[in-house]
Amino acid sequence: MSGTTRTIRHSRRAVLAGATALAGQALASRILPAPALAANPGLLTRPIPASGEQIPQLGMGTWITFNVGADEALRAQRAEVLRTFFEAGGAMVDSSPMYGSAEEVVGDCLKRIGGRERLFSATKVWTVSKWLGVSQMEESEELWGENQFDLMQIHNLLDWEAHMETLTDWKANGRLRYTGITTSHGRRHEELAEIIVRQPFDFIQLTYNVRDREVEERLLPLAMDNGRAVIVNRPFRRGELPQQLEKHPLPGWAAEIGCTTWAQVLLKFVISHPAVTCAIPATSRVEHMRENMAACRGPLPDAALRKRMITDIEAL
Repeated sequence: MSGTTRTIRHSRRAVLAGATALAGQALASRILPAPALAANPGLLTRPIPASGEQIPQLGMGTWITFNVGADEALRAQRAEVLRTFFEAGGAMVDSSPMYGSAEEVVGDCLKRIGGRERLFSATKVWTVSKWLGVSQMEESEELWGENQFDLMQIHNLLDWEAHMETLTDWKANGRLRYTGITTSHGRRHEELAEIIVRQPFDFIQLTYNVRDREVEERLLPLAMDNGRAVIVNRPFRRGELPQQLEKHPLPGWAAEIGCTTWAQVLLKFVISHPAVTCAIPATSRVEHMRENMAACRGPLPDAALRKRMITDIEAL
């Protein structure tokens, strides 16, 4: 463990130094989160290693929660969730064609409330072959109402070599700003490790939470060493962790990092890892969005407290 800790600390210094050097360079296109950051001083942010651009450490996922079809009442509720997210300083909204109607609903919500000046749009391609991938990404542009995604990711490594050619071309031509690749399955970790080392993706996305920590050993240090931004999905383990923990009182150390709920504890554990750029919890409720975004402020646990958090939570 001590060797891993030394690697992470060394990697963090290298990545932050590189980000600082890049921060003064002009990006090829818009830097969308700036209005949200200016209006929300104290918001926790991290730099994207490829550019130095700062983004809030908490984003919003849309899996299940935004898959509400044509139901008008549910769409209106999701629009309020998105409005609350933006008002709290949020930027990254992550979706996928895999998520049913979620992309269409996100696009509808953006039409209802505006907020594109704050949006960091992130979606995925999830099909086989280059040409089907192009068609799917063009459909995503229409559903979102976007002509330039901030981030396009290859979902669960599906036919990634075919799609990488398109993503590289689109980025070079200004049709998207960043490229990425994702997985939510441990069986793909070995392949993802090779991709991190050998391929120039700007972002990787993976599963990480206080109970699922396998990625700490190899993937997160590799991401730091190779200058990849990291998006964390399933920080609540599909809602399982808050439900299990809410039966127990918060430990005394929760107040030290400004947490009043277990959900905030879980989120601060994730985003305090030096390799993590942004976590994307999903919710369908305004009050939960406010609760989540409150974890994007105040102190984060240091290495010693992170170890204690693991020990205490595993004992419950």
